[in-house]
Amino acid sequence: MATGGEGGKATAAAAAPELTSFLAIGLDQRTAENALANRKVTANLTAVITEAGANGCDKSVGNLLYTVATKYPANALVHRPVVIKYIVSSKIKTPAQLDAALSFLSTLGPDSLDTAKFEEACGVGVVVSTEEIQSTVTDILKNNMEAIIEQRYHINVGSLCGQVRKWHPWGDAKFIKEEIETRLTEILGPKTEADNVKPMKKKKEKPSKVEEKKIVAAAVAPPSEEELNPYSIFPQPEENLKVHTEIFFSDGNIWRAHNTKDILEKHFKATGGKVMTRFPPEPNGYLHIGHAKAMFIDFGLAKERNGHCYLRFDDTNPEAEKKEYIDHIQEIVQWMGWEPYKVTYTSDYFQELYELAVCLIQKGLAYVDHQTPEEIKEYREKQMNSPWRDRPIEESLKLFEDMRNGLIAEGKATLRMKQDMQNDNKNMADLIAYRIKFTPHPHAGDKWFIYPSYDYAHCLVDSLENITHSLCTLEFDIRRPSYYWLLIALGQYQPYVWEYSRLNISNNVMSKRKLNKLVTEKWVDGWDDPRLLTLAGLRRRGVSSTAINSFIRGMGITRSDNSLIRIERLEYHIREELNKVAPRAMVVLHPLKVVITNLDYGTIMDLDAKMWPDAPGDDTSAYYKVPFSRTVYIEQSDFRVKDTKDYYGLAPGKTVLLRYAFPIKCTEVIYGDNSDNIVEIRAEYDPSKATKPKGVLHWVGEPSPGVDPLKVEVRLFEKLFLSENPVELEDWLGDLNPRSKEVIKGVYAVPSLATAALGDKFQFERLGYFAVDSDSTPEGLVFNRTVTLRDSYGKAGPK
Repeated sequence: MATGGEGGKATAAAAAPELTSFLAIGLDQRTAENALANRKVTANLTAVITEAGANGCDKSVGNLLYTVATKYPANALVHRPVVIKYIVSSKIKTPAQLDAALSFLSTLGPDSLDTAKFEEACGVGVVVSTEEIQSTVTDILKNNMEAIIEQRYHINVGSLCGQVRKWHPWGDAKFIKEEIETRLTEILGPKTEADNVKPMKKKKEKPSKVEEKKIVAAAVAPPSEEELNPYSIFPQPEENLKVHTEIFFSDGNIWRAHNTKDILEKHFKATGGKVMTRFPPEPNGYLHIGHAKAMFIDFGLAKERNGHCYLRFDDTNPEAEKKEYIDHIQEIVQWMGWEPYKVTYTSDYFQELYELAVCLIQKGLAYVDHQTPEEIKEYREKQMNSPWRDRPIEESLKLFEDMRNGLIAEGKATLRMKQDMQNDNKNMADLIAYRIKFTPHPHAGDKWFIYPSYDYAHCLVDSLENITHSLCTLEFDIRRPSYYWLLIALGQYQPYVWEYSRLNISNNVMSKRKLNKLVTEKWVDGWDDPRLLTLAGLRRRGVSSTAINSFIRGMGITRSDNSLIRIERLEYHIREELNKVAPRAMVVLHPLKVVITNLDYGTIMDLDAKMWPDAPGDDTSAYYKVPFSRTVYIEQSDFRVKDTKDYYGLAPGKTVLLRYAFPIKCTEVIYGDNSDNIVEIRAEYDPSKATKPKGVLHWVGEPSPGVDPLKVEVRLFEKLFLSENPVELEDWLGDLNPRSKEVIKGVYAVPSLATAALGDKFQFERLGYFAVDSDSTPEGLVFNRTVTLRDSYGKAGPK
């Protein structure tokens, strides 16, 4: 391996011919070196110089060639030789003419070029005399005379030049500027001392504090188009003539991915010009909140543009897929609020994919390989070709047919795409297209002994389904060249590819492999464990699909890095919704008995409790009944033997208000076996409500004398992992929070909760938001805490 110094010399030596070539066309040293620093510019400029046959030329020509290399519209590359010819022959000789030519070709694209219209658009053959320029300069200066006299040499000469060029776009820009400066000198005479002083910028007056507050309030920027409509960033299908990406090969060759007009017209005939997207999950596990983001983008874009979105199961691995997962995915997509245009499977296209693979072999762009996985890895690292890469086409065709017919054992052969083993992008290193698996397929049955890889099937099925926008997460960005390589190689329609940032949320894992390990090794209670960020787990916890979609919409559709989103941000959106839709109720998690000594035994008062904070007094449906009796229960944590100033609970001799009921004052404490064991509180209530205590407690009363209140089970959940980003840890399972789940049995609840059913959600006052769990039975209700009332994120404002 070369040392740093040797490597630097080698690089310099390799760059020397190109640098010489760039300097030979008149580029200055800095521009030439900057061009070399950019691989794309280097390749383009080298190609342009070769096309121009310009081993040496005038600097003005060289600068125009450099502009072609850096600014030429990629959708009109077929016409680049024409532009270069016009430059070399001096038919296009000014930057203004070239800018007009590039603008014209950008609109034209790959369509046939009308020479007459092209020459008219960029002023070929147009001669602007010095007399014409001088006459126009006279008129422009006359129109601006008042400003010239006032501003003198501080007048904006560039603005004056621009006004002249509006009349003479093909005039000599240098002559125009010189003529204006000469005439200004004639009008104003020699520069004075004041003319040489740089004008002072006017300071903005500082408004008063009162005004400043008003200005700040008024200066809040209106929401951007992207905030109002996150899908506005995506192009329309008719724009799909433009180059999607450039594929750079190690030999200097460049493929530019774009659709021809004929291919795009055929595509439009199939789609009617509609936006077509797809949500393509692999059915090897339950979907998580990251998939919710993908759904929001895939289904959301199609819905916003009045198009269609496929639900396509990427079922190329028969060993990992289960019907359980397929059924779950279809059901959860519906629950998330999305309606697929069609449900398809990659396996629906196995025959077409096989035929395209045969075509690829026939083109000399695929071969049957016998290297082991370890050998493939070694050869890729060393950028070496497989020994079987150049075998005869007929031989590969025969072997591929044998693979198809199950005549070659598993692991003994693969079909590989003949891409570019010396490419710096490892995803161009002859990726595997097919491998042998003697495993029946859950959807296709036992017809196939070979199965396509993701890298081979994904782009082709996108094309076969006429997908307009192929949207995926950023880790697939490096696979984009391979995606387009295959479509170009087979002459297929090319969708528009766009990658967005992956959703990562703190204190949890999103990898299906890690989620599967948590489930199969029973670290959690199944795929729908409420502590997981699977969509099934979130739903069981009590989170709605609308809250999830609101959370995702709030983040926007960005290509920013895959930064970690704090779990509190999701909780903010959940809490915002539940606050509006969850009726209030009272439960006591850890009951402490309170006997109201001045209330007669057997007396029951049915009091009105609000289901909503702003419940109107005349609406009986906004209230529920709570029995106030001689025996009530409060939280153990709401009583202390020793009172303090900052404590608002009950204490000996202290008065608190029982919510929706009366003030009570502690008169006696009954202990059990020791002073730490408090078994009962004696208290007196104030029927007149004359006392106005600061502390307000939730409570539950006996529904009738000697009868315990309704008993339910409550499950409290905390963060599943102690660390914000457990995936960074080698022992990530060791970071599991041992207190992530607490089950409390024997919780007392108000009678109105007895009729709660699966799907019902409540705010248990002072405790949080809760939802009925699927473990509930007629004999006993189970409630999951969805989220606490605490809102540290919301106080800071959503970010």
